[in-house]
Amino acid sequence: MNAPTLGPEFVGRTGQILERLNRLYPALIDLSLARLETLLARLGHPERHLPSVVHVAGTNGKGSTCALMRAVAEAAGWRVHVLTSPHLVHVTERFRIAGQIVTERELAGVLEEIEQVNAGAPITVFEVLTAAGFMLCARHPADLAIVEVGLGGRHDATNVLERPAACAITAISMDHEAFLGDTPGAIATEKAGIIKPGVPVTTGRQQAEVMDVLVRTAHAHGSPLWRRDHEWSITPAPDGTSLRYHDRHGALDLPLPGLRGAHQIDNAGLAIATLRASGLPLPQQAWAGIAQARWPARMQRLSGHLAALLPLDWELWLDGGHNPGAGEVLAQVMAEWEDRPTHLVIGMKQTKDATGFLSPLLPHAASIQAVAEKDQHLAQPVADIIAAAGGRATAGPTLHAALTHLAATAEPDAPPARVIICGSLYLAGIALQLDGWQPD
Repeated sequence: MNAPTLGPEFVGRTGQILERLNRLYPALIDLSLARLETLLARLGHPERHLPSVVHVAGTNGKGSTCALMRAVAEAAGWRVHVLTSPHLVHVTERFRIAGQIVTERELAGVLEEIEQVNAGAPITVFEVLTAAGFMLCARHPADLAIVEVGLGGRHDATNVLERPAACAITAISMDHEAFLGDTPGAIATEKAGIIKPGVPVTTGRQQAEVMDVLVRTAHAHGSPLWRRDHEWSITPAPDGTSLRYHDRHGALDLPLPGLRGAHQIDNAGLAIATLRASGLPLPQQAWAGIAQARWPARMQRLSGHLAALLPLDWELWLDGGHNPGAGEVLAQVMAEWEDRPTHLVIGMKQTKDATGFLSPLLPHAASIQAVAEKDQHLAQPVADIIAAAGGRATAGPTLHAALTHLAATAEPDAPPARVIICGSLYLAGIALQLDGWQPD
């Protein structure tokens, strides 16, 4: 049996353990709960010994919404666990335990415990990492655990959580069709699988087909549904310097979120609505914490080694969005940047819809270069990205070469420009490594 490819490199002691576990099951992704439920029972059900949990599903915006909720809770002085995926540079990024990224030593120790208890039974790496996250959360005191779904919802490993304080479903669009279905409604049905009887569920703006599924599912489970522009609302101030949030608990005047882009207003509202729906006793001053939210590779300004390749007055940005919905959001950001031209450097995964991602971006790009890094997991060939761009793109073909080319061809008297590296979280991870980024 050939082991499936893990993706981003797993290194050190944790990598060795995960490589061994990776050989136990022939599929990297197999959406089901039975294997993990068996393992968790052998481990003493750590998922039943967590603080209050918020469970987050969706296509785009999951990580940002988790980061915004974490920022609010930490502004209240709470200790917060956050379990997210995938990682960008090192697997430890997936586990923020009581406010700190887990050490590799502690994670490796937990993984070795799991390996011993699992005793060679079939198990996927994501299921192992999910179990590790629950064990870490159960062993460290905290006030809140924020858990991001890995893929889908209904059969995702994280859906062993029996009764979270609240569930959130972020923007849903086409992605992972081979696993979740080929229509927005089918994908929404999978995402809505995290809804639990009587547990409040929140969502932002969704297309009508998606919202219909969420309404039906919430009603069937007797779960209170909080929808933007219905049960809650959030609007920017006329001068664009603050936000006004409102729900049945009252109104909040808020700063802008710390994450860039108009789409983050929806995510910020969703984060606040979810915490308010949960009934957790957050103090009034905590809500302003959205201004402190940080999340790598989501419209992140780079300022390290890669940025130094560009002229001094240029800006370098990084975004890991990689599906048509993310392309539309990024196009909105570019449309608002009218003060200087924006160049794109794009690399994508082979299984992603490059045409769907690129289509909304093309009208706003001063130039497009396609790249594929040597260690980029399942990188889409540069020629395929160029074809998806209708011939508008040229070959980078690497980040270093693409940025060097832009610097070399910049006109001396031309206005400064922006560059966005985008199209893949795997490419984003490589970009962060090359730029010298370290998680905080």
